[in-house]
Amino acid sequence: MKEYKIVETTKKQAEQVMNDMARQGWEVVSMSYWSYWKISLLIVFAREQ
Repeated sequence: MKEYKIVETTKKQAEQVMNDMARQGWEVVSMSYWSYWKISLLIVFAREQ
């Protein structure tokens, strides 16, 4: 079974966030921008439980 996590970050912090999550066994599933009142980058991660 897989578990998923959504992380909200900025473009500047995205690389560090992805590297940190990869060290914990997470893989990037998708990325998208969200802009309602501020611009954010949403990254979806998945890993086997």
